[in-house]
Amino acid sequence: MKSLLLIFCMMVTVALNAQIDTSKTALLLIDIQDFYFAGGSTELINPLEASNNAQKLLSDFRNKKQIIVHIKHGDGNGAGIHANVAPQAGEKVIVKNEVNSFLNTDLLPFLRENGITDLVLCGMQTHMCLEAATRAAADFGFNCTVIQDACATRDLTFNGKTVNAQDVQLSTLATLKSYARILNTAEYLDHKD
Repeated sequence: MKSLLLIFCMMVTVALNAQIDTSKTALLLIDIQDFYFAGGSTELINPLEASNNAQKLLSDFRNKKQIIVHIKHGDGNGAGIHANVAPQAGEKVIVKNEVNSFLNTDLLPFLRENGITDLVLCGMQTHMCLEAATRAAADFGFNCTVIQDACATRDLTFNGKTVNAQDVQLSTLATLKSYARILNTAEYLDHKD
C-alpha cells in the first residue's frame, strides 16, 4: 500500500511540474487597431475574426489574472485599439513607432521586471509587427507561442505580382515555427493548463 501511495504522489508531482507556470506567461496583443478594420486606412483580410479570437485569449488571461500587454503602433486617426480588445485599467499599454515592439519601448524591461518567461503573441499584421515581435522575443530568450487564428494580414505586391493574404499568412507562420509554437485559439485554450 505504501508503494502505491508513493507512486501516486510521484505521478502527481510530475503532472504538476509539467503544467505551464501561468504566473510567468504574458499575452502580447500587437497592433489590433481600428485602421486595420473595414473602412480603415489599411484594411486587412478577416481582421474581425482574428480580433474575436484575440478577445477569447484576452478574457482567459483576465480571468486568470495574468499579465497582459497591449501594443499599438503610433497615435492619430484610426490608431485606437479596437473595441474587441480594448485595454482595461491596470493593463499595460505600449505605444511604439517601429515594426519591432521591443525597439525603443519599455517592453523588455517590463517583462523582465515581472518575471515573464513565456509569451503568447497575436495581432496584426502577421507578416510585419507580429513576426518582428516574435523573432525579437525568441532572441531575448522568451518561449513564444503564436496564435495563428488571432492574427491577420493582407495581400502583398512585389515585382508586379500579388501574393494573396492567405499565402502571406501561411508563409509567415511557416517561418515563425522556428521561433515559436504555432497554435490556434482552441488548441491554446484547451491545452493551456
